[in-house]
Amino acid sequence: MSAFEPDELEEEARQKRRAPWGVIALVLLTGLALIRNGSGEFDEGPPQPAVAAAADSAVPGTATPAVARPLPYSVPQRVRIPAIQVDAPVMAVGLDAEGWVDAPPPEDPNLAGWFTGGVTPGEKGTAVVVGHVDNHLGPAVFYGLGALEKGNRVQVEREDGKTAVFEVYGIEVFAKNDFPGDRVYNSKGSSELRVITCGGGFTQQDGYDGNVVVFARLVEVR
Repeated sequence: MSAFEPDELEEEARQKRRAPWGVIALVLLTGLALIRNGSGEFDEGPPQPAVAAAADSAVPGTATPAVARPLPYSVPQRVRIPAIQVDAPVMAVGLDAEGWVDAPPPEDPNLAGWFTGGVTPGEKGTAVVVGHVDNHLGPAVFYGLGALEKGNRVQVEREDGKTAVFEVYGIEVFAKNDFPGDRVYNSKGSSELRVITCGGGFTQQDGYDGNVVVFARLVEVR
């Protein structure tokens, strides 16, 4: 008779299937696993994060919000970010044939992707949600991501009926050829979320040269 309950065995199997963040971070540092999307065809580009919004620039005396208890595995269904009017379904994405983090089909501008190589939003660890900044028709789901501010909320509806609510504590843009994967994906032993899209400068030849990354921690479960 096994010493483990069925749920524990299933969780152990899921953990083994997940990509180790150390490996993913190494790939990201070499610029091979970032989201390659966005057209940059518009007169005004997407908003970029303010310097003061960096995750390591906490205001002295600012209290760290209470962190909610992590949830079990459950696939995300929808993401909402009220501050920038995001309300989008979520599909599962992995790595493409070239080793880049895949993105949802660009034809659907209002669609986000959950990276299956990490935990589900609300679990202990770092969950990753990605999406396009624009397509050939105009702004897409995460066009306004760089305009977020610390304290804004990201709500993720899950298959189990629970909503994981994350509070933003940093928004930064990183160059794709110098992406700090270890820092971005470090979970700090709690339930964290990263929301990522393209950003930075744009050229017709190379597209966007960076990624906007939102750092958030679980603060509430509904």
